[in-house]
Amino acid sequence: MTINHHSLALLSIVGSSLDLLGALYLAYDLLGGEHGPLRTLTRGVTYGVLFGVGYGLALGPVFGLASGLAHAMTLAVELSRAARHAPKSGLWLDSAMSAVRGAGFGLGAAYLFGTRFGLLFGLLSTVGQVVAYRFGIRPALDYQPVARPRLTRHHALAALNRAVGYTVTGYVSALAAHQHLNALTVGVKTGLAIGLVTGVFSIFTSYIEWAADHIPQRTMGAAGLAFILAGFALQSVQYWVSLLDVTVR
Repeated sequence: MTINHHSLALLSIVGSSLDLLGALYLAYDLLGGEHGPLRTLTRGVTYGVLFGVGYGLALGPVFGLASGLAHAMTLAVELSRAARHAPKSGLWLDSAMSAVRGAGFGLGAAYLFGTRFGLLFGLLSTVGQVVAYRFGIRPALDYQPVARPRLTRHHALAALNRAVGYTVTGYVSALAAHQHLNALTVGVKTGLAIGLVTGVFSIFTSYIEWAADHIPQRTMGAAGLAFILAGFALQSVQYWVSLLDVTVR
């Protein structure tokens, strides 16, 4: 039995991150309770996991990890602002959020299809999202926390817009990377994956937002303990590998 040393390192990093996250959840009161930053963190973790798993299943674990982290950071900020009824964001914040998500997509795409493809894919993604923001297509579109799944007409159209946009983006990026033979296949694959994941998780956004503002304190503590135990388990893998004489390559 063998295990890749990169996979082993990734497990340890994820384990350490879960330990840190668990400690923050256990320190819920110290961090300000219901008015503290953990509500934003809860949103980030939830959206990061959902989009990371969704994109990971469709386009591979590296793409899922990169895009999941990017969505965790940006959606936590934007949807927390919407929950506080903050003023509508301006061009600079919209551009920053678009750039972070574009970087996540670009890193994942570079791993799959090469550096040139990834750079152009990330750049076009950023520009496309900034333009979409100007037309009102943003994560907080039709924001309304309710205790049930919900899909509006605008959400469906936004997902369709993403599918078409990223199909074109993938196609153009593949051509620029001299991958002419499979350019259309790559474009359709990435476009359908991103559009489908966006559409599916848009259904649950309203419920996630409702839950983020109604999670009991005891549940936060239980979640923190679960994160710490999961982190400990992942970090211990490296020691079990040595104990069981598993070959690391």
